[in-house]
Amino acid sequence: METCNNKSEEKPLLFTLRGFHLSEDYGFLLPNPLSELPALYGPWMEIANNLPHLIQSHQLRSQVYKMPQLSSQHLKGHRELRLAHLALSFITMGFVWQEGEEETVKLLPRNLAVPYWEISQMLGLPPILVHADFVLANWKKKNLNGPLEIENLDTIFSLPGGESLRGFILVTCLVEKAAAPGLKVQYNSYNLQRHRQSRQEVTDYVDPAIFYAVIRIFLSGWKDNPAMPGGLIYEGVSDEPMSYSGGSAAQSTVLHAFDELLTIHHSKESTAFLHRMRDYMPPHHRAFIEEIQSAPSLKQHILSSGNEKLRIAYNQCVSILADLRTYHIAIVTKFIVIAAANAKAKKGKPSHWAGNFQINPPSSLQERGTGGSGILSFLKSVRDTTRAGIIQG
Repeated sequence: METCNNKSEEKPLLFTLRGFHLSEDYGFLLPNPLSELPALYGPWMEIANNLPHLIQSHQLRSQVYKMPQLSSQHLKGHRELRLAHLALSFITMGFVWQEGEEETVKLLPRNLAVPYWEISQMLGLPPILVHADFVLANWKKKNLNGPLEIENLDTIFSLPGGESLRGFILVTCLVEKAAAPGLKVQYNSYNLQRHRQSRQEVTDYVDPAIFYAVIRIFLSGWKDNPAMPGGLIYEGVSDEPMSYSGGSAAQSTVLHAFDELLTIHHSKESTAFLHRMRDYMPPHHRAFIEEIQSAPSLKQHILSSGNEKLRIAYNQCVSILADLRTYHIAIVTKFIVIAAANAKAKKGKPSHWAGNFQINPPSSLQERGTGGSGILSFLKSVRDTTRAGIIQG
């Protein structure tokens, strides 16, 4: 009888996940993203596929100015739009930060800004590189029949940072994949434990010095960033500058969904930032969070049931989520705080190189995340409020 009930409940659940552009296998990842656009968009793809070289040789801006004005109307389907947004997002970040924080631009040229804006409007995404581009849609298998493991994965587009950037993107991609089973209501602490273990691989694939000095600036936005206090004008879209936050782990729908499912309440300031980051998610993913938020409270059900086994299982999930956030603090300390101190200690000494790219550490982001938050205080706050969600016996 129990098996029959589970089967009858499974169908609407799977239908609901598909309705939110989610899957049991991939979670919030875009399944099997495209890596090629129609030939008409060759000029975009040629630049996007060659970004590390164009940035390192200081040629990207001149190439963008020569780019033909292309219409977005010939793009068909969600996956073509996502690849186009990914390509133009990478080009935009490279264009803005080609010369570092000292020589930023104030205007994105019309031939890039207009189609980028149109595609962003069609997808319901902002015209800046977001987590949904950088990680969720920026992966491909080397062997199509092989497993979804880091040795069999590569990124579609890249920026300066070499293997460290590749590792950062793909490990984060695998964290998203590991969290996929937790999207079903019947998830358990084992799934969350796998999520945490995947995160630890970051230290195996990413050099903290390269992440801090080379990669971070290309993930930075033009909101709450002293290097671009006036924002950016999207020529042909608006005469007034616009401000958007850079890519951030807070734009990942996974932890928002866990927080809502477990009824975790963060501080007013942290909640305001997290809710602002939801504007950087695909609309269907944002709707998924809202669906969980509007559902009857799981925590309240456990409290009213008086069931000790449910309370213990719930507390295990909350504890592991808090442990994940503690680990995130350790990673940020290593990759930003300590890396910043090391970069500062080397200031004035000959710069070293990451591949062919000279390291010039950004000074404007020393204590802030690429999304604009005061990163350590924010992470410690959400970790502590997560722990506070434990149901006392």
